[in-house]
Amino acid sequence: MHAPSPPILLPRGLVTAPRVVTCDPRLPGPLGVIEEGAVLLEQGRVVAVDRLANLTAHENPVLLRGQGLLTPGLVDAHTHAAWVGSRHGEYRLRLAGAGYEEIARAGGGIRSTMRAVREASQEAIERVLWQRLHRMLDQGVTTVEIKSGYGLDEASERKQLQAIACARAASELPRISPTYLALHALPPEFDGRRPDYVAAAQRWLRSFAAEGLACAVDAYLDRAAFSVAEAEPLLRLARELGLAVRLHAGQFADVGACQLAASLEAVSADHLEHAGPEAIEALARGGVTAVLLPVASFTLNQAPPPVAALRSAGVPLAVASDANPGTAPTESLPLALAFAARSYGLSPEECLLGATRHAAASLGFASETGALFPGASADLVLWGLPHEEALIQPWGAPPVEAVVLRGARVR
Repeated sequence: MHAPSPPILLPRGLVTAPRVVTCDPRLPGPLGVIEEGAVLLEQGRVVAVDRLANLTAHENPVLLRGQGLLTPGLVDAHTHAAWVGSRHGEYRLRLAGAGYEEIARAGGGIRSTMRAVREASQEAIERVLWQRLHRMLDQGVTTVEIKSGYGLDEASERKQLQAIACARAASELPRISPTYLALHALPPEFDGRRPDYVAAAQRWLRSFAAEGLACAVDAYLDRAAFSVAEAEPLLRLARELGLAVRLHAGQFADVGACQLAASLEAVSADHLEHAGPEAIEALARGGVTAVLLPVASFTLNQAPPPVAALRSAGVPLAVASDANPGTAPTESLPLALAFAARSYGLSPEECLLGATRHAAASLGFASETGALFPGASADLVLWGLPHEEALIQPWGAPPVEAVVLRGARVR
């Protein structure tokens, strides 16, 4: 794809709003709120964040004047956004009572999207991904983690990762953290040869790491997926290659994935609907972020993760869309925040931090984005809402007045 002209940086100046939510832990309160606040931008960076009355002395022009709420750009820390095809028929089956594992055994699920990805060109995947990322920007998302994992062979996984790399190079798209989802499902050509597939994934990992196509490696560990024993050598190799580790953990059963995550100093364990006390203790001990995926729980009609226990243990909580064609067919992180509040019992403050500061930290971007502080990238959103508590209502697509990404107005 040919990228359009890069966005033009805003000149030095102020972005103002009646309520500025910084998410900066150095400021008072859980969200570091500044009433009648302003953010001073220059060369794509935040220079100062303060009350407007304290910044007007700098004699900087007001570039954007919000009517309600200003926040950091949202950070979606778990997506499968580089997919093609549709699995709408599976949703109909779920509505009729079919379960995730039942659909997968019948040839649906991940293998269904695998067939679509294998048949698609890289250009077709890029086209769909760019459209999807633009729609995410429309909803205030300025940073996105994107996994491969639907190719299930070396050529098709590379095709997905190269499409992600193309989007990553585009200045008008959100900041992207690419992940090689190495163990997602067993492809049909490896039926009955699970050890061979795991060994092949390790070879592919070395190639993808050498090509700079991934910043992290993920694996789906569950009773109908991969085991700790199968995944551990691959994940330890990832660490040796300098890549971060994320894990799909405890979605349908607690198989020890959280303990493995802690032992590998993984950056996140995601899902956690069936994480037990020992798993939660391991996450807390290892400083692993819990990435909660409430849209998937909703779609699958699952009970929520043990949020109170995670909170009590001091495990950092992030919230992500899980954007994927089967269990979370959405591009809306704000919708995931609404579900996290209503279905999981997160407070508005926990929701917003889970989609900003905690999510950014889980992606290794804590010094770059996820909060508004001097030196941070100028990623921010003006919302047509009066308060952050209005943001976690179930809008689906809340009203966005403007999105600034790396100091350029992109929406």
